[in-house]
Amino acid sequence: MRIFFTGGSGKAGQHVAPYLAGLGHQVTNADLQPLGHADVEDLAVDLTDAGQTYSAMAGAASMAELDLPALPSYDAVVHFAAIPRILLRPDATTYATNVLSTYHVLEAATRLGIRKVVFASSETTYGICFAQGERRPLYVPVDEEHPTVPEDSYAMSKVAGEVTARAFQARTGADVYGLRINNVIEPHEYERDFPAYLADASLRRRNIFAYIDVRDLGLMVRRCLETDGLGYEVFNVANADSSVSDDADELLARFYDDVEVRRPLSGHETFYSIEKARCMVGFEPEHSWREALSV
Repeated sequence: MRIFFTGGSGKAGQHVAPYLAGLGHQVTNADLQPLGHADVEDLAVDLTDAGQTYSAMAGAASMAELDLPALPSYDAVVHFAAIPRILLRPDATTYATNVLSTYHVLEAATRLGIRKVVFASSETTYGICFAQGERRPLYVPVDEEHPTVPEDSYAMSKVAGEVTARAFQARTGADVYGLRINNVIEPHEYERDFPAYLADASLRRRNIFAYIDVRDLGLMVRRCLETDGLGYEVFNVANADSSVSDDADELLARFYDDVEVRRPLSGHETFYSIEKARCMVGFEPEHSWREALSV
């Protein structure tokens, strides 16, 4: 596939874009900063500018394409670009940047006839991660039917992005899949960060005690690119196990004693349900911090 990948220089994108290229796809990284990877073409694009976004997505991906009889179109868009959390820029800037760039990417993709868009939403849409004070889910495991009523600018921007994506899908009939991505973890972070989580599970409360290995995030994007005909869908994306050593019963007793438990949870099963992704796109995570730390 010829893939227009936004935000390929970010924490997640710098792993996922090369992973897709390694599968044989042609990947263009549309980002303000270059990735500098031999298998990925870099294109500097300000996605808050509608003209730049459309022009980039309609244009050539490499010098080699100039030798083709006609310029090919992109087969898919993967939209990861965003200000990635609160407290990096002023709240109004975070909201405006993320909402406007998502609108421009979706508008350009659908007007150019691209029939597959995979975009990054967030665990924060459930209103727990960046809440003021302690916020508990209404029930566990948290699935895609859980209300999305956040109060922070970043999560608001992601909810707005989902609404925008659903509208463009309804207008065009393209496949548009949103990924409610949990806390992205790179392999080197296991040894650095997880010992603290083992000592104090409360450090993972805001992430519903979940995480997603960036390599498994790449696998989820792959599954979405390979699955056609779903229309508009959103998927939780996490690893199958929790990010702490406490088992499910211990976490429930300590943190969620008054939270509804909708089905039995056992062992170290994640509270951030990935059953929908498993059933609809065949997502099955392959990694665990427990293997990395031999726990």
